[in-house]
Amino acid sequence: MVKEMIFGTVGGLGLFLFGMGLLSDGLKKVAGQKVRKLLSALTKRRIIAVLVGALTTCLIQSSSATTVMIVGFVNAGLLTLKQALCVVLGANIGTTFTAWLVSGLGVFEITIYSLPAVGIGVLMQMVGKTQKIRNIGQILLGFGILFTGLDFMKGSFSPLQDSERVQEALIWLGQNPLLAVLAGAIVTMLLQSSSATIAMVQILAFNGAFGSDWTVALRVAIPFILGDNIGTTITAEIASIRTSLAARRTARGHTWFNVIGVLYMLPLVWFGLFGNIVESITPFGLSQGTIMVHIAVAHSTFNVLNTVIFLPLIHWLEAIVVKTVPAKAKDAIAKPVVLEEHLLETPVIAMDQARRAIVRMAKTAREAVNQAIEGLDEDDRGKLALTQETEDAVDNFQYEITSYLAALSRKELSAELSVELPVLLHTVNDLERVSDHAVNIAEIAERKIEQKISFSDFAQTEAAQLKNEANEMFDYISAALENNDIEAARSALNNENNLNRMQMDFRRSHVQRMTDGVCSPQSGLIFIDLVDNIEKIGDHLTNIAQAVIGGLRWDGVEPKISTGS
Repeated sequence: MVKEMIFGTVGGLGLFLFGMGLLSDGLKKVAGQKVRKLLSALTKRRIIAVLVGALTTCLIQSSSATTVMIVGFVNAGLLTLKQALCVVLGANIGTTFTAWLVSGLGVFEITIYSLPAVGIGVLMQMVGKTQKIRNIGQILLGFGILFTGLDFMKGSFSPLQDSERVQEALIWLGQNPLLAVLAGAIVTMLLQSSSATIAMVQILAFNGAFGSDWTVALRVAIPFILGDNIGTTITAEIASIRTSLAARRTARGHTWFNVIGVLYMLPLVWFGLFGNIVESITPFGLSQGTIMVHIAVAHSTFNVLNTVIFLPLIHWLEAIVVKTVPAKAKDAIAKPVVLEEHLLETPVIAMDQARRAIVRMAKTAREAVNQAIEGLDEDDRGKLALTQETEDAVDNFQYEITSYLAALSRKELSAELSVELPVLLHTVNDLERVSDHAVNIAEIAERKIEQKISFSDFAQTEAAQLKNEANEMFDYISAALENNDIEAARSALNNENNLNRMQMDFRRSHVQRMTDGVCSPQSGLIFIDLVDNIEKIGDHLTNIAQAVIGGLRWDGVEPKISTGS
């Protein structure tokens, strides 16, 4: 019996988590840009931020995914810490939707539809002619696998109904709220899914593992639910490692919100008052058929009540987070990409605002390139990880500026602004491609570290020369964009000529070193990839320089196209 229970539980849990992943990914693909726009369009109004967090989590079926996304947005400077904390509060409400979905097992025979959902989902993915149909097929497939997994767990846990020892152990654990909270937190941390933990608690209760006295069973289950809310914060904490100060503070805010909520809720749980509240607000009588619903109500009640209490005190939560996650000398908080929409009615000012944002984008792209080259030279994985995060920030710049300029293009513009706008769009795209090449260099560096390859002194000297030349070109480009400095732009073209010459000379000299046995073929390939990527970065910066020289008009000058990813 024990063997069947273990196999059924492990297999059912695996199917549940796999199905939840498919469902979540499918929903994110269908929601796609809408979810991003929803999050990016947050205002300073707290209630709207909470609603957006709740709705987003309902859409993508994962509070962890929402919180990790928010950490990424803060890291990129798209949201302030206070905005992010409000969204996190909402995410905790949205995650309770899964418990309501699972509670259908105890009221309706949802599992009879799981296998047809798997079949239809696979069919839609195989024969779907559009990506939208295939994504919907993935959602159905995830839904079917999820409930199939739940059915396996339900069947595996059913023998616990007849095991008095197991019942006594679980009841004893549940009657010691601190231990039950700790157990719930640990299980959730291990599974990396609060939904899975809640589902397991619901099924255990339904199968009588907490006893046949359903009032006792509810009170035993509640502390596990509280622990689940603490355990789910580990995902965001992991995601915030090596991110910006504001992003780390967002993740810690999520943790403090749940920990403090559990602490002040524990006395109510200890004396049975929380269970009484749940019973009084649930429209169904407490029985085996409704125990899952009652647990879902308890989960929702905790998160809604916690949010209602914290929302007016969000300044205090922010202060706690700032105090417990102090700034270090190396920390630099990314500033939000602020492009005021009300200025669109004054196109001249709006365009100037976009130009300033592009200058910031250029400086961020330069930072990504330097992090990648330094990481390669020093075999520093920390700097290589920062490269990807900085590239994400550049991507966010591209999205925000492009969206803003697209909105501006729909206004009545002067002839001069109409000509300048598409050139700025191309500039934004060139800067984004620069950061892509920085990521390419970071990937090359990872290969160098994994294969334990080292550069010769000659190669290190040449890499330093490339970096210095690229940095000087960035200096000129930033000055050209910021001050409309045509002379700086012309100087940048000289740097491009130097980079082209270096590419040919360094390729030739490195091939000679490989021939002489000074460098290995593996190091040679990596070095040549580095040279080529920096030269392509110079191509994209050249496009920007030529645009500035032309007065942000094409004037018959075609932008250079750099191939490669």
